[in-house]
Amino acid sequence: MKSILSEKYNNNIYTVITNNPEETIELGKKLGNILNKGDLIAVNGELGTGKTCLIKGIAIGLESREEVTSPSFSIIKEYSAKIPIFHFDLYRLNRSEEIEGLGYEEYFYGEGVTLIEWPDKIKNYLPEKLLLINIFMDYDNLFSRKITFEAKGERYKKILEVLKSIEYIRN
Repeated sequence: MKSILSEKYNNNIYTVITNNPEETIELGKKLGNILNKGDLIAVNGELGTGKTCLIKGIAIGLESREEVTSPSFSIIKEYSAKIPIFHFDLYRLNRSEEIEGLGYEEYFYGEGVTLIEWPDKIKNYLPEKLLLINIFMDYDNLFSRKITFEAKGERYKKILEVLKSIEYIRN
């Protein structure tokens, strides 16, 4: 993995390049190791960019022994870990209002770590404070990904600082 400086040296943004799915999972593990109860991670990216791959790593970092799969047909999957994991995949959501019937507030503001794929589908329901992750495919190298982390709120700025220091030490 290679960390790169973001434009304008924004301390709220951190970008990492991964060269294969294993590095994406490893990055997720590092992030999972530093998450706490109540953290909300929103992961954007086109189909096939590695959102679920990154989330698999986060679950491993949170010491889940369960196999993480895309919850596309059930919208929410819960995983046991040192902190409960609530994994939302909103790909099949047709209207943002559909989230209301799922009791989303209990997850977003609860005692677990909430991981959301396709968060743009419910942007009006998301808390202001969260860690936003955007994953971009490199069409010149189909295994490479540009992963950008954006901290929204003080808690997430601290997560980003720790992640940056871990990446710096291990690279």
